[in-house]
Amino acid sequence: MTVLLKVFTLLGGLAFFLYGMNVMSGGLGKLAGGSLERSLKTMTKNRFAGMALGAVITIAIQSSSAMTVMLVGLVNSGIMQLGQTIGVIMGSNIGTTLTPWILSLSGVNGTGWIQLLKPENFSPIIAFIGVVLIMMCKKPRKRDIGKIMVGFAVLMYGMTLMGSSVSGLENSKAFTSILTAFENPLLGVLVGAVVTGVIQSSAASVGILQTLAATGQISYGVAIPIIMGQNIGTCVTALLSSVGANKNAKRAAFVHLSFNVIGSVVLLTAYSIVRAILAPAILGEAATLPGIAVIHTAFNLLCVAILMPMAPLLEKLALRVIHDAPVPEHETELDERLLASPALALGQCREVAMKMADRAVQALRGSLLSVTDYTPALAEQVRADEEATDHYEDILGTYLVKLSSQTLTAADSENATELLKVIGDFERIADHAVNIVESAEELQSKGLTLSEAAQADLKVLDAAVAEILDRSADAFRRGDAQPL
Repeated sequence: MTVLLKVFTLLGGLAFFLYGMNVMSGGLGKLAGGSLERSLKTMTKNRFAGMALGAVITIAIQSSSAMTVMLVGLVNSGIMQLGQTIGVIMGSNIGTTLTPWILSLSGVNGTGWIQLLKPENFSPIIAFIGVVLIMMCKKPRKRDIGKIMVGFAVLMYGMTLMGSSVSGLENSKAFTSILTAFENPLLGVLVGAVVTGVIQSSAASVGILQTLAATGQISYGVAIPIIMGQNIGTCVTALLSSVGANKNAKRAAFVHLSFNVIGSVVLLTAYSIVRAILAPAILGEAATLPGIAVIHTAFNLLCVAILMPMAPLLEKLALRVIHDAPVPEHETELDERLLASPALALGQCREVAMKMADRAVQALRGSLLSVTDYTPALAEQVRADEEATDHYEDILGTYLVKLSSQTLTAADSENATELLKVIGDFERIADHAVNIVESAEELQSKGLTLSEAAQADLKVLDAAVAEILDRSADAFRRGDAQPL
């Protein structure tokens, strides 16, 4: 019964850890206001800038898996190219190294004020302040800060629960014998990959390893291969998100996988050689929480240092493994993977709305021209433009409704409402264009023509409408347009 209770406590602690991580990352994402995510489209032409941005965003959202899923969605919708994602993916691996360092504070020893450095000691205060901010403050920014603080406190409570569930195992011979089996590097990599793949969080997986290390029974020789496997297991989320995506999106997920697999194979080989030839004594010593954080950081930095010069080769490998489709793939205009990142989803909606604006302007100008210079081809083009605007209104309206179910900032909510009004205006413009074409067809069928004065007035009207629509469309592209 005691063993069963410890298992339940461990699972409960893991649940609190994952939930706290989710709450904290959600608050951090809202606090950033989408500015970091939007930078992905403009700062990824340079691999090193992309790497730095990937690290910063991963630190902000506390999930390299979520970062890669975001990239898959951007590539699938055509907003980013495959080559732009490689530096960001490498940077996201660096960004994941922050969490183990925070968790390692649990191993701080000392008395008095030193004890306050332990997260389990100061997290109740953080939780109290966070709840006060959530309940008492009306400003969204302060409420988001409160959510971050509560999420961190819940995360650390989960870590404490996991620690209490394994207390006493240091004296268990069965536990020691199980860990001895993990001294086989290949088995250690496999265990790290499977556990991380199942819970889909490398941060939680490292947290579990640090919890076990607190028993004093995890040696560095056991910990190092497991950490390598954890980086492979974190690729599962990105691979699952690429199912149903286009070839380039699948290649982005493959780059993430190949980067971690190649890095792990190279460093595991080097580790095995050093272990066999030199047999350093440190491998037999008990791993500490800060020690695991150091190994995790060093591993990711070495992977980036080794593979950053090979980024073009990773892209070529992805192109070779995942071949182009025999027929051109249908472009995904609005990718639902981006709904989890409202700022990016709104940017995607605005780009599609720009295409809708162009078709609406083209339809109206064509309809005005048909009054004086009617041709069947021109009338057909106007109707095709109107059908295109109907299509855009349908997919944009559906997508924005789905987006509204997400947790949006006040600014994002306002932008979504504005977009809904704007696409309605563009659709009505295209409808009016068809009405004008029908009037032009009636004049044509009756053999009627406009007087010279009417034709002159119509040309003036055409020029005025064209100027107004062009200015409105340009303003909309800049993001400062109001509904027409």
